[in-house]
Amino acid sequence: MTGKRMILEQVTICIICEGSEEYDYMSRLKELNVWNEQYRVDLVDAGGNGNLPARYQDKYQNGLYDLVLVFCDTDKKPYEQYMEIKAKIDRFHGIDGISNRLIYFGNPCTMQIIIEHFAEVMLKSPAKKVNSTVIQQYTGINDYKAKQEQRTALMRLINKENYELMVERVDRLPCSDTDMNSSNFNILMNHLSNSNTDWIDKINEEL
Repeated sequence: MTGKRMILEQVTICIICEGSEEYDYMSRLKELNVWNEQYRVDLVDAGGNGNLPARYQDKYQNGLYDLVLVFCDTDKKPYEQYMEIKAKIDRFHGIDGISNRLIYFGNPCTMQIIIEHFAEVMLKSPAKKVNSTVIQQYTGINDYKAKQEQRTALMRLINKENYELMVERVDRLPCSDTDMNSSNFNILMNHLSNSNTDWIDKINEEL
């Protein structure tokens, strides 16, 4: 579905989430109604980064969405799996670099974005064991391993007020996916908070 739309016509976006943490986080933001009502956002849990390209291809080809996006970690250098995800999406479309318009990331991990709801913190590793002390300090959740009950407790702490703080803090991070402590997530949040959907049309013009 491409082309110009009437202002009040709702657009549909599918976001392929790498795993349960990304899916739960995006589900919480959706639940908080922090995005403009112009958008209907459907979420998919890919069940691991290795499944992201296939899930993306499936959702893109079914033609039900105005746009399909990916939300994932970069993990740690040399970012081999992350770079392969980008390469497969580029090859699928036959356009070098188009994945940069379709993938939203947290470097070194999604927790770099989530923790910004609570404090301006620069994580040093994607490893949950390494980050557990920081997570406990700012959320009170002990020995965080992303178990279901821990994820549920964490998501309950996210609200509209600290959402705004997160966007401001992530906006100050670098946007290059090869920089440590970087993210382009604020770009997606700014798009979804705005009723202007021209950004979707521009991407579709490239695809």
